Amino acid sequence: MTIKRRRANKMAAASSRWPEGLTLHQQYIGPDLRHHVLDAVVRVLREAPFFTPRMPRWGTPFSVRMTNFGPIGWVSDKSGYRYQATHPETGRPWPPMPPELIALWEEITEYLYPPEAALVNFYGPRARMGLHVDADEEDLDAPILSLSFGCEAVFRIGGRKREDPTVSFRLRDGDVLLMGGKARHCYHGVDRILPGTGELPEVIGAGRINITLRRVTSAG
Repeated sequence: MTIKRRRANKMAAASSRWPEGLTLHQQYIGPDLRHHVLDAVVRVLREAPFFTPRMPRWGTPFSVRMTNFGPIGWVSDKSGYRYQATHPETGRPWPPMPPELIALWEEITEYLYPPEAALVNFYGPRARMGLHVDADEEDLDAPILSLSFGCEAVFRIGGRKREDPTVSFRLRDGDVLLMGGKARHCYHGVDRILPGTGELPEVIGAGRINITLRRVTSAG
């Protein structure tokens, strides 16, 4: 599937209050691409169903459920945060990353190397994600690309310290958020989901799907 460059109503947005390198491509994902990606999510759930990650040491469950596409996927349990090649419950390899996601990565990031992990997060109506920094990757120069489907989310981002001031804004169905440069190393999270603001395939359920594309290993 070829992804054509968006113009006019698909313009990128940024704010002087946002960290450098944070760019929001509003409603970048059109109906056809949306269908292809969500259909791929439905298929991946047959091979790699959602699992509930847990916090290191204490084992507290996340409110977000997860799965992955790609040669490696992100997991978390009492042993810690990490990437691994197999599903933590089935023991099987993660399903291949859909070409549509790789094309999106190339189109928006223009990064030299392809993504290796596509973390699929499912946010139910009461799910949230606390402030955190993605730092489990070897290649910390590579951006992170975040895709939103279904219900709107209130996204929050601050600085490189947890106590730094934050700003928040909504992520809507079809939005693509690029976190590169300084923004790649900033604390960020999801305060809440806004039920009733979007729909997903019935087999997935009510809520929000967020897919984050990451380059994990260092090409050097």
